[in-house]
Amino acid sequence: MKIVILDGYTENPGDLSWSGFEKLGSLTVYDRTALNNPAQVIDRIGDAEVVYTNKTPLGRDVLDACGKIKFIGVLATGYNVVDVPAAQEKGISVSNIPSYGTDAVAQMAIALLLEICHHAAHHSEAVHAGRWSSSPDWCFWDYPLIELAGKTMGIIGFGRIGRKTGSIAKALGMKVIAYDKFVRAEECVDLDTLLKKSDVIALHCPLFPETQGIINKNTIAKMKNGVILLNNSRGPLIVEKDLCEALNSGKVYAAGLDVVSTEPIRKDNPLLHAKNCLITPHISWAPKESRQRLMDIAVDNLKQYLAGAPVNLVNP
Repeated sequence: MKIVILDGYTENPGDLSWSGFEKLGSLTVYDRTALNNPAQVIDRIGDAEVVYTNKTPLGRDVLDACGKIKFIGVLATGYNVVDVPAAQEKGISVSNIPSYGTDAVAQMAIALLLEICHHAAHHSEAVHAGRWSSSPDWCFWDYPLIELAGKTMGIIGFGRIGRKTGSIAKALGMKVIAYDKFVRAEECVDLDTLLKKSDVIALHCPLFPETQGIINKNTIAKMKNGVILLNNSRGPLIVEKDLCEALNSGKVYAAGLDVVSTEPIRKDNPLLHAKNCLITPHISWAPKESRQRLMDIAVDNLKQYLAGAPVNLVNP
């Protein structure tokens, strides 16, 4: 059996092993495959029966041309890079990795929040630049420092990651409220209530048509003045032009973002020039422990498929 991994570098830049896949078939791993070059994708898949992708699109044209494919594994939770209806028509099973990064993503959301509250990196750089040594006072700070205890975190999307983020926020002394159309919990309120009452808003919802642009000029207008916004879920949840205007006006005090609408970020993204906007390069999922868990689940997905008991299928 031939197995092809089209874009393995971000999952395994060299600190993990592909041996789990190698035990199941003849494996070829490409670090990167051009996202907008279906001809290259088709050539690299060839007559492989198993294909793994992270962000390389597998559209109908690719599936039509690669008639040997029986199983597609997505090295991520989101699977919109695969034309699932086309795969379904062709009898191709498609699996994803639904829950490998809960702890890592929640941890990153809080890391973004704490950096906004304390600007630890900035102040460390200032010390190393000699500013403390030459300071007339025994301490200094360049930004308002924020204590979180007693403040309210509103979480949009209260699944596994949202609940984990909430538990950490509670440990910091915060009150937690949440909005989720599909979850019932004592923390849950309607969206308008969450927008009105939250000092910090964290986005942990999937990207669906109804959630795309959920943060926009109208919802921002309902927020508290000086709210902090966190997003390490999906970039298109935010209308970036509207957030930029809110940051520059001070309506939103600060934003901590690990995702943007187009990745890698475009040089003309307005948030690159917005006030108090912390942006990291989509690394919430990337701790080694989290990537190893992803690898293990991806291998197990294939093992279970080959055993006739497939799991984590998005087109059962």
